[in-house]
Amino acid sequence: MKLKSTEFCTTSNSIKMNLLFILLSTLLLASPTEAFTLPLSRTISAVTSPAQLLSVTSTTLFSSPNEADDLGEKFGGFTTKQRLREEIESPFRKVRLAFFAFSAASASVALYFSALAALKANMGGFSDAMPLNEALESCAINLAGALGFGALSYREVKVGQANLERIAKGGLLARLVVEPANAPESVAAQKAFRKTLKEYRRASRVVIASGGTEYINKLAMSLCSDQLADENTLPEALAGVDIVIVPVLLNEEYKVVDVKSAWRSAKPGPDDRNYDSSRADEVIAFPLGFNMWNEYVESEIETALGQGFDVLNKGFTITVKKNGRILRRATGLPPYGDYIGVMEVADGSKFGMPGDSERYGGP
Repeated sequence: MKLKSTEFCTTSNSIKMNLLFILLSTLLLASPTEAFTLPLSRTISAVTSPAQLLSVTSTTLFSSPNEADDLGEKFGGFTTKQRLREEIESPFRKVRLAFFAFSAASASVALYFSALAALKANMGGFSDAMPLNEALESCAINLAGALGFGALSYREVKVGQANLERIAKGGLLARLVVEPANAPESVAAQKAFRKTLKEYRRASRVVIASGGTEYINKLAMSLCSDQLADENTLPEALAGVDIVIVPVLLNEEYKVVDVKSAWRSAKPGPDDRNYDSSRADEVIAFPLGFNMWNEYVESEIETALGQGFDVLNKGFTITVKKNGRILRRATGLPPYGDYIGVMEVADGSKFGMPGDSERYGGP
């Protein structure tokens, strides 16, 4: 009596299993990826003296590594705190990753046995061999499953990496230090006036304008001189929509250097009348802590150069909304008209800033 070997993979079972995998993957992809998002800012306690204010501004802030805190310990280039926040923002990403990876492995095993069945059918002489066309169909289905689920697994890994990079860069943006242009001249008083960009959240929109010496000169003239027939009222108008501009001077090596002296000594052209560098002090803040600024703008500069833009002469701007997120990146001087005309709607403040009922009306 002949004994038949067990048939590990049939066409009908293979089709059913792959249809089940596709159905489950569709359901998982439809799940919300940002169900529970942590607040982007925390309230900073009130201070009663300049010394306390200096202590607050020098404290390491959101998403910053803290050697005394286990959550600040880095591994794989990111802190535990940043990884936890990424998991909270995308709570089902690891579930999807595990499912897709398991499905890819399962389809690969099924493909192995399907290939054996196809080989037996092609060679002939096996009583338990399935028809060749069915074996080839099973191979095609399993191959598509292995490649498809493998691609989905890779995509989840890349998405998670991109989320971590975004969170880390957002934390670095929040920790950047500036000094308002209208700060007192004494060094001790200036230290008390220094702020991190995180402290501007909910109160102001920050525009980072980076470029070379010529770009900074044009920026200064656009705000501090009369270039048209009438008086330049841009600083007052920008202050009315809570805009703070941070000029960032880059040298020939695309490194951030001191901009305060370049701003104060900007040279007006023939069309620039009544230049006074202090006219825009209400809406200007100068960057401090150049190492952190270099770290932040490095990737922005690389992106701009990769797209063929002249970073030094034409410059670029990064507009940060009141909630701390990036609204847009653009080249050239800041679009003052857009800021003054539509900024309240463009960054969602008029509709999405809780607690602003007194200003915008509503409940």
